[in-house]
Amino acid sequence: MMVEEEEEELKPCGIAEENERKRRCCDGPSPIQWFRMLCRELHWSFVLGVVVVYGISQGFGGAMYRVGTEYYMKDVQKVQPSQAQFYQGITSIPWLVKPLWGLLTDVLPLFGYRRRPYFILAGSIGVIAMLVLSFHEKLHIALAILALTVGSAGVAVADVTIDACVAQNSINHHSLAADMQSLCALSSSIGALLGFSVSGIFVHLIGPKGVYGLLAIPSGLVFLLGTLIKEPRSPNFVYTQVNQKFIDAGKSMWTTLKCPDVWRPCLYMYSSLALSLNILDGMFYWYTDSKGGPSFSQENVGFIFSIGSVGSILGAVLYQYVLKDHPFRDLLFWTQLVYGLSGMLDLMLVLRLNLRFGMPDYFFVVIDESVSQMTGRLKWMPLLVLSSKLCPPGIEGTFFALLMSIDNVGLLSATWGGGFLLHVLKVTRTQFDNLWLAILIRNVLRLTPLCLLFLVPRVDPNSSILPTEILSTKEDIEFDTPEAENIELVSLVSRVDGK
Repeated sequence: MMVEEEEEELKPCGIAEENERKRRCCDGPSPIQWFRMLCRELHWSFVLGVVVVYGISQGFGGAMYRVGTEYYMKDVQKVQPSQAQFYQGITSIPWLVKPLWGLLTDVLPLFGYRRRPYFILAGSIGVIAMLVLSFHEKLHIALAILALTVGSAGVAVADVTIDACVAQNSINHHSLAADMQSLCALSSSIGALLGFSVSGIFVHLIGPKGVYGLLAIPSGLVFLLGTLIKEPRSPNFVYTQVNQKFIDAGKSMWTTLKCPDVWRPCLYMYSSLALSLNILDGMFYWYTDSKGGPSFSQENVGFIFSIGSVGSILGAVLYQYVLKDHPFRDLLFWTQLVYGLSGMLDLMLVLRLNLRFGMPDYFFVVIDESVSQMTGRLKWMPLLVLSSKLCPPGIEGTFFALLMSIDNVGLLSATWGGGFLLHVLKVTRTQFDNLWLAILIRNVLRLTPLCLLFLVPRVDPNSSILPTEILSTKEDIEFDTPEAENIELVSLVSRVDGK
């Protein structure tokens, strides 16, 4: 009896020591040590997959895409700012149906594989769409939007596949959920930093259509990633069961969404994003075309965005080392408040108050963009961690995709709402008299989600949010995906030497 009692006492101590060891590795001063810890605890292939999809495809490629598309709409298609935001919303539609991509990757293998075909498909359509935009001389606006939407779909399909891995590892490694989101954020931010640094130069040298040609490279890497994924083949999959699995997944998602611990945070996430109106196209046109504005060159725009990405990296680092263990509700209160107040820098810039204080436009815009990116990242990080905590076992990828689609509906609402506001206030390619009013309205709306914080649980990121009855239904909704437990990537070389 005494031996058994001593063993029972030692078990918690061992667990506590292990957790403390992980905590020391994670909180240590060395980012390399933290990176190695993630590779050791989560497998190096998972970390590599995150870097490829988030860092290269979405980070670097997304930065090039943003600057290239801004100038493509302005100089090639010659549309108004409000129209550009409307078209931007259309191209984001593939991100709204992420649950569909998630269901397909969860329950419908192709040629015996669940991951490879979807990465290959994503890379293929991305390459084709970017090459069409690059080589077609006079592409009609409707066909251009179609090509941009197809390219966006390719990025979304690749994203939902890696998201499934992130969500699953967040369930299996509760204590590392915030670290995984930090890895995703850092990969995306560093990739964006590099992308923005060269985007303006490439737009100046080869034009926005040439930039689209370069964007075929990240899509090609996604295609290559699909050929490198090592997963067991399932030749005996019964396709007649797909319909029933879709029904089971739908029932499981509906059961989870009906839980107050789930729908209440979802409502807050949508509201906080939808009420933060997006008027970036109005600001971009003012940056580059207004005679009373800074009239930045293409290179300057790229460098401003790149320096702003440093703010995004600082936000991710600050969250990882200082804020990641704080309760969701408390952290979201301060990040939303600071996010709303930071918008006043745009108002000062448009009203030219910075010149009255002797601050040059370029210097002030760099500060503005850096603060905006940092506060935006700090606001977004806890929402991602919260989303990963709401995923039920068995359909992690599908449900995480559903939560991300809710967030993307909020972003779409903000984009179209901002475009409508610019249209109502008559902000055009050359008329910016009411841009200051649009900024002021946006800043006020950014503060309104503070009234909805009661919807967010006060638990910390290391705690489980889902009720026990949902967590205990794993056996009922498992999709027979043993390969998802240990997704590996075929090495590019014969040896990796443990690195």
